[in-house]
Amino acid sequence: MADQLLGRFWNNRGDDGIAREKQLLIDFLCASAGGPMYYTGRDMKLIHKGMRISEADWQAFLGHLNATLNTFQVPTQERTAVLAFIESTKADIIEI
Repeated sequence: MADQLLGRFWNNRGDDGIAREKQLLIDFLCASAGGPMYYTGRDMKLIHKGMRISEADWQAFLGHLNATLNTFQVPTQERTAVLAFIESTKADIIEI
């Protein structure tokens, strides 16, 4: 949220809304990975419609994702699986 490019997506959001968004993200990732969580949110295309997310935004996000995977020393096999899954959502997220 502190990223200069991406921070605009959280501007003027209340703490409760951000907490809900984080929980929905956790639920989505866990459910998509076959875990026990049930995702009750909307689909990726609908959620991101109108946000004007660009390729530059996507690349900045991937930079943060890779930094996180590095911080937690995620092994290559799992890293590859996470990145492949995230890449599979790109077409529903990028608008411009």
